[in-house]
Amino acid sequence: MQKTIITNAHVISPGIDMEGATIVLQGGEIRTVTKRRVSEKGADTRVDVQGMYVMPGFIDVHAHGSATFDFCDADPEAVFKFAEAKLHEGVTTLLPTTLTVSHEALMRSAANAKAYVAAGSPFCKVPGIHLEGPFINVKCCGAQNPDFVRKPSFKEVGEIAKVFPVRLVSYAVEMEGGAKFAQECLKNGIVPSCGHTAAKLADLMPAYKKGLRHLTHFCNQMTPLHHREIGMVGAGFLLDDLATEVICDKIHLCPDMLRLIFTKRPLASIQMITDSLRCSHCPDGYSFNMGGLDVRLEKGEARLVKGGNLAGSTLWMGTGLKNVHEITGIPLKDLVRTTSWNQALEQGWGDRLGKIEKGFAADLVVINPKTWKPAAVFVDGEQRV
Repeated sequence: MQKTIITNAHVISPGIDMEGATIVLQGGEIRTVTKRRVSEKGADTRVDVQGMYVMPGFIDVHAHGSATFDFCDADPEAVFKFAEAKLHEGVTTLLPTTLTVSHEALMRSAANAKAYVAAGSPFCKVPGIHLEGPFINVKCCGAQNPDFVRKPSFKEVGEIAKVFPVRLVSYAVEMEGGAKFAQECLKNGIVPSCGHTAAKLADLMPAYKKGLRHLTHFCNQMTPLHHREIGMVGAGFLLDDLATEVICDKIHLCPDMLRLIFTKRPLASIQMITDSLRCSHCPDGYSFNMGGLDVRLEKGEARLVKGGNLAGSTLWMGTGLKNVHEITGIPLKDLVRTTSWNQALEQGWGDRLGKIEKGFAADLVVINPKTWKPAAVFVDGEQRV
């Protein structure tokens, strides 16, 4: 079994801030995390990270594309290029996220994800997909195509899941059958999430009572907080056990809102996401089509050409972590759970992913604290970046 020893590591893991650490990886697992000297006998590889941060590999449960590729592209190669780009961002587990498109297009995307896994998942892990839409409120499409919006149908989800696992579905709970849809999702091991929604708190509660505990890109394309109707933003602050996805680029949410969320909500209920689009890794001026809608990247903001709605981000997870750390001053050992372990717990992987501890999968990202960019990435103990 391949044995790798990482030395001079500044380990940042949920509840742990350990400088001068040594990490031993073997058989795809973390075998040792210690500040004591470790014998290098039998080691195949030694990596000196020179005091850089070593964190659990990021888990991005909401990302559409990167490096000019989108998960909904017809070309099967798009998934490979997308996953490769996300790996270079430090993402070791990815839920490729669909757009509101036709059923045929969703089936094709599922088949492409299946082909990626069949090829050995050469970049980040892809254990399943996130369906964002098509079961959304047409009044809250944002940058989703209203032509493909339809009522929640677990039959459709089930057909897609037969091709490749569906792990998360974003939909508008106020749509007909919204509570039953959440129940069916949970019965089949799928996380239901409320997003692109005009729901009032009362509209959420039937699905909440059935077990829904997730909000898609919190504050974006959902009912705002108002003193006579608290909406979904209010629900996120009222109900501590709602997992809220947060895009921490300081564009989708201003710094003060990020400060409010991260200081007033339980950190255990926050999940950083990128919501990245194919324009991530691209220069300003890049234009593209997204589910039939034209989008242009200007000043780091991806917006619809017609109407100007924000369409997603170019964010990297490490940058999001840096932003929140600088805005709030919350210690990294507390914040880091929002980049991986919270996601892992919700998906049932919390005993294997999201921590740098003995017995956990050797999925790690080495972050340069000067640039907040990955210097190395390990997946199951294999250095892939």
